[in-house]
Amino acid sequence: MSTPTEAIREQLMAKDPEYQRLNEEHARYAAQLDQLASKHYLNEQEQIEEVRLKKLKLHVKDQMEELVHRFQSD
Repeated sequence: MSTPTEAIREQLMAKDPEYQRLNEEHARYAAQLDQLASKHYLNEQEQIEEVRLKKLKLHVKDQMEELVHRFQSD
């Protein structure tokens, strides 16, 4: 059984192009982070990139949650 928030996310994924775009962007950042995580050692540049990607991924997640919150308020 899904929660009301999960149901809203599913509706947004089905109907909201902005939410879909953000979800794709979030998945892309997650994949890049997974690729970095698979390495045994990160050089300095890769460590900087990892931090940058984590911040971007979090920012996108925040934007997605803002859309969910707005949808709940309507």
